[in-house]
Amino acid sequence: MARIRLLTYNIAHARGLSLHQSLRSRARIRAQLVNIAHLIRRLDADIVAFQEIDENSRWSGSFDHLAFLAEHTGLTHFVHGVNNRLTHFGGHLHLNYGNAILSRFPISHHENVPFGRRTIGEKGALFTEIETPAGRLPVLNVHMHHRSRASRLKQAARLIEFLDHQRTHRGAHWRAAPVLCGDMNNPSHTPDATAMLLGYFEEFDNYTLLPKGLQGRALHTFPSFFPRRALDYVYLPSHCGEPEVTVVRSYLSDHRPVFVQFRL
Repeated sequence: MARIRLLTYNIAHARGLSLHQSLRSRARIRAQLVNIAHLIRRLDADIVAFQEIDENSRWSGSFDHLAFLAEHTGLTHFVHGVNNRLTHFGGHLHLNYGNAILSRFPISHHENVPFGRRTIGEKGALFTEIETPAGRLPVLNVHMHHRSRASRLKQAARLIEFLDHQRTHRGAHWRAAPVLCGDMNNPSHTPDATAMLLGYFEEFDNYTLLPKGLQGRALHTFPSFFPRRALDYVYLPSHCGEPEVTVVRSYLSDHRPVFVQFRL
């Protein structure tokens, strides 16, 4: 068995609490990422699932944020799931961003799942298989639509179709059922995508949806300064035992990160 520490975090293009990343200088963006790296090292995270992380975008300094974080955390395995690519004016305007996984352990397989075909504003999911000391762990990092419930339900259906395919063709090599995490952009107590996916997972295993408080209600993660909404989640299967969860008090983004430790 191994103790695994997983962090899911929408880092909002490293803009912090600013209204938009284009209002921050390259130096301020880099300083913000250094602070995020310090947080990851303090938590001693093994696997980090990022949402809204830039590969190379003009509005956030024109450098690879994921490679920068890998360098400053010492977590050497990483993969970027870019759902948005835009280049105009001979390359002078470029916006490339999406989800990412940063890991202490090797990533043996990955697939990106964009939910649509827009060049900017698109959401999606990044599927990885991570070679932990206890075996291969499938991790799906998700960012869903923030306004439209109908769009989120379609995105959840797309994820279910994708996971059914992965389970059939790759599931024999997994140590546990998939862990899903990310910014779901909807609460768990309404008939929306979060609840739909939990119902799907519970057809196969006894899943735990985190974070939740003593009354069983999801803990709030947004906005970070004074959280009023539950948007960020981790779905853990039964093989991920003895979970300990923390909504980390941090103001490095408009979301608070969710940190989960479990035994695999």
